[in-house]
Amino acid sequence: MLEGKEKSMKKTRILWVDDEIDLLQSQVMFLRERGYHVETATNGVDALERVREEPWDVVFVDEHMPGLSGLETLVRIKEGAPDLPVVMITKSEEEDLMEQAIGSKIADYLIKPVRPQQLLLTLKKVTEQEKIVEEQTIKKYRDEFRDLSVKIAMAGSFDEWAEIYRRLIYWDMEMTGRETGGMAEVLADQRREAEQAFARYVMKQYIPWLSGKGDPPVLSPAVFRKWVFPHVKAGKKSVVVVVDNLRYDQWRVLYRLLSDQFLLEREELFCSILPTVTQYARNAMFAGMMPLEIHRRFPQYWRFDEEEGNKNEFEEQLFAEQVRRYAPGIRFAYRKVLNQREGKRILAELNNLLQNDLVVLVYNFIDMLSHARTEMDIIRELARDEKAFRALAGTWFEHSYMYSLIRFLADKEITLFITTDHGSIDVEVPVKIIGDRDTTTNLRYKLGRNLNYDPKEVFACRRPEEMQLPKDHITSSFVFAREKQYLVYPKNLNYFSRYYKGTFQHGGISLEEMVIPFAVLQPRNP
Repeated sequence: MLEGKEKSMKKTRILWVDDEIDLLQSQVMFLRERGYHVETATNGVDALERVREEPWDVVFVDEHMPGLSGLETLVRIKEGAPDLPVVMITKSEEEDLMEQAIGSKIADYLIKPVRPQQLLLTLKKVTEQEKIVEEQTIKKYRDEFRDLSVKIAMAGSFDEWAEIYRRLIYWDMEMTGRETGGMAEVLADQRREAEQAFARYVMKQYIPWLSGKGDPPVLSPAVFRKWVFPHVKAGKKSVVVVVDNLRYDQWRVLYRLLSDQFLLEREELFCSILPTVTQYARNAMFAGMMPLEIHRRFPQYWRFDEEEGNKNEFEEQLFAEQVRRYAPGIRFAYRKVLNQREGKRILAELNNLLQNDLVVLVYNFIDMLSHARTEMDIIRELARDEKAFRALAGTWFEHSYMYSLIRFLADKEITLFITTDHGSIDVEVPVKIIGDRDTTTNLRYKLGRNLNYDPKEVFACRRPEEMQLPKDHITSSFVFAREKQYLVYPKNLNYFSRYYKGTFQHGGISLEEMVIPFAVLQPRNP
């Protein structure tokens, strides 16, 4: 506690470099009177020596000095202390000079004569910006906390839940990496409260939604029919990128990397169907129908959980059937990217693919990363929590062929859609369930016969047809985990509880798994 107090009382150390420093004594005294520690140098050589020998919080450098110019001094300072903020002060307003200084990573740029209030503003921006941002973030969240709590208690529609989730993710990302004085824990508690209320809402409303009652949201089967096909039928060339297992917070990280070249025209949050896994949700999206109807109309394209073979190997065929029903005549291309080699190949053939009216690309990397995090200690260490996992997903994207492909599209006259099939949640609470050896293995839902569980802990559906889900046996039923639960068997309970705790799973009921993004982007300069 004492260490923190001493740190807060520490004076900001300023080195002011100017060959006419005697003429600036009034400004120097002004800063000292306000608690800043200011020392001076009259040339670049002395300044470089002082920077090597002493710690500084900020350096003011005059551009016009004999010997080493201000710009040369700036470059040399940055070579030895790249993170030290340097403010350039000059009489010149030449654009070329400004561009050189900015290119050398100055913290700010001031034109002489410098007024005292300009100095204060610059110092606050350079040395106290993060502290001010942290204080304002805490204040703004504290102001919104009560309103969010009321909305969580009163939410009665999916759109209301989508807006609540947007705000919770906004605050989570705003607080990430900042000192929040305990407000991050308050936000975590509020998110847990929201998860519990959202689970109760879904358990009450989900089955009525499927029969058209209440106020059903856009569900997985309606995505292409409602948002993509009208655009393509209007003659607008389109590319749809489906990123498997992409959470809303991860999408916001991706868009930060794309915002310089793409304008976000529209951002929707829709609802993944249950179970929130690729086999069900993505097949439903590409087929334009619920899993039960897929099984009935196209049994050759359906695989139950425990059957051999890829559960999504017929996406292209299912999508062709949906196109035939809702957008006949459009030409489309479908590609699935499972590794970097395939990503490179798709990028190479993109111009040919764009001869079609619609290009659909599926990227599986984030889902594979999620599974690898469960199985590999090194990935679990790199992505120890959802914030670190979010950052890791962003790092992958920035260095992926998917990113290269999207940036390639930035100068094309196309509309880019980015979406997903479901999200995932980091699980914390083991829940016991008993089933026979044919029961499915997913930790967030089970399909099986004679399932034994505490009905107060889970969401159970003994008649899967009510949820428009096929079943592999006449007595089979579904059980879904909610909030941060994961389903484990009593045998070796302690081992599996420890092994899976904190891993990212999907299949059940949570905001992270069910409330997922659909974004429409336009190139800024096609």
